[in-house]
Amino acid sequence: MTVAVDDDLWSAIGDPTRRRMLDLLLADGGATATTLSDRLPVTRQAVAKHLGVLDRVGLVHVTPAGREMRYRVDDAQLARAAAQLAEVGSTWDARLRRIKRIAEAIQRTKEK
Repeated sequence: MTVAVDDDLWSAIGDPTRRRMLDLLLADGGATATTLSDRLPVTRQAVAKHLGVLDRVGLVHVTPAGREMRYRVDDAQLARAAAQLAEVGSTWDARLRRIKRIAEAIQRTKEK
């Protein structure tokens, strides 16, 4: 099975602040930009921009919460990201095993 890698999704996840936001959203079950900015070393405006990126790639869902918006992680999209990561990891494991076999064959040839 080959999972297509979504570059936009991984670009969004690649930012450490956004990963921390996802951690907080998962731990708390959701939050607003204001509550996230209270727990992160960035401004509320920066948090809102990061949340916009996560929303565009489908990693968060947004619902109105009074005057603010409440964000929560989209479990299906996060599972999709995890599947992509597992596939990439598996591909690289296979490549490294092939490289190891080639290196071992070269070493055996040198020892003869």
